[in-house]
Amino acid sequence: MKLIEVQNKITEKAFLNVHAHLNKHNPNFIQPLDHEVRQVFDPTKNKLFKNGAAKRWILQDETGITIGRIAAFYYLEYINKGTNYPTGCMGFFDCINDMKAATILLDAAKFWLQENGMEAMDGPINFGDRDKWWGLMVEGFEEQPMYGMSFNPDYYENLLTQYGFQNFYNQYYYKKSLRDPLPPRFEERYQKFAAKSEYRALHLDKNKLDKFAQDFVTIYNTAWAQHGEAKAITLPQILKLFKTLKPVMDETMIWFAYYKEDPIAMFINIPDVNQYFKHFHGKMGLLQKLHLLWMKWNKSNDRLTGLAFGVVPKFQALGVDSFLIYACYKAVKQSQHYIQYEMGWAADWNPKMVNIYKSLDASLSRHMVTFRYIFDTQKHPFERHPQMDYSQK
Repeated sequence: MKLIEVQNKITEKAFLNVHAHLNKHNPNFIQPLDHEVRQVFDPTKNKLFKNGAAKRWILQDETGITIGRIAAFYYLEYINKGTNYPTGCMGFFDCINDMKAATILLDAAKFWLQENGMEAMDGPINFGDRDKWWGLMVEGFEEQPMYGMSFNPDYYENLLTQYGFQNFYNQYYYKKSLRDPLPPRFEERYQKFAAKSEYRALHLDKNKLDKFAQDFVTIYNTAWAQHGEAKAITLPQILKLFKTLKPVMDETMIWFAYYKEDPIAMFINIPDVNQYFKHFHGKMGLLQKLHLLWMKWNKSNDRLTGLAFGVVPKFQALGVDSFLIYACYKAVKQSQHYIQYEMGWAADWNPKMVNIYKSLDASLSRHMVTFRYIFDTQKHPFERHPQMDYSQK
């Protein structure tokens, strides 16, 4: 077997294609868009290269067939995440069901990270935000993946654990049929806040993207970034995100709550664009864009997915989450278009978010795992991800 660093268009193409090749036997597999994967490893597109680095490899057999791939990376915001030792990452791992092949790939990532001062590696995760390609799927192969969701053959878990990876934390996705009612308490809490003039729930207006992007930044940075589980974001970042999503977003599915004029909560949902992309096999040229416009006009997508949910600390535990969720649910019922909703993942270290999902009478749909491999367990004994400290809020 031959390990080859990705350094040109030929090896990059092999890096992209092997993911589809190794998943081709599962009819539910949907190939990510090639250009989105390329952007992850483009220093002009990925801001994490400013304080980090990445390297990719492919593995070929004796006949020159690509049988695996892996990426290793580190960046400043992640290095000491929840630990007192520098931790790097691996991701975009694919491999035939062969421990020797998997070891070659994982060793490549390990040795490169060690050369760069890392003492552990987490993965498989994304060299970017947590809403894409984060974690290894261990349950949920029976359904098509939502946009940005990891998807892999079921034997990958065994390859990683045999190598020495341990379960750092679980990630849970929940789904709900939108034809089923919400529990009565959601309407009760909605009516409670709707009766108070100082509280409002508004859906996004595409003509006011600047305003809602700023509200997103305020809520996100107050509700999440201060706890060390996510880095602070900036207005230009979210404006870019909103403008990217604009062609596919349904503004009536993106909601914000306000106390007087202050943004206090957000509930961000979009149609599951994988229902469009599954026809494109990783490509996004002119024909695919025309096909996308036709599918949007034809309303062929009846799945909704959650991107972000958050309440600023001062207003948590008051029922604002129920107020916002029910406001969106009313819009869903009015549109009569969407029939299934799948929420973004919640980790086992964030039990409050898991409980919110359960409170919707939602059912577990997928189970992902983020693993950790410590290079010297005598120096750093393995510990699972610490629970979120709600007392800081």
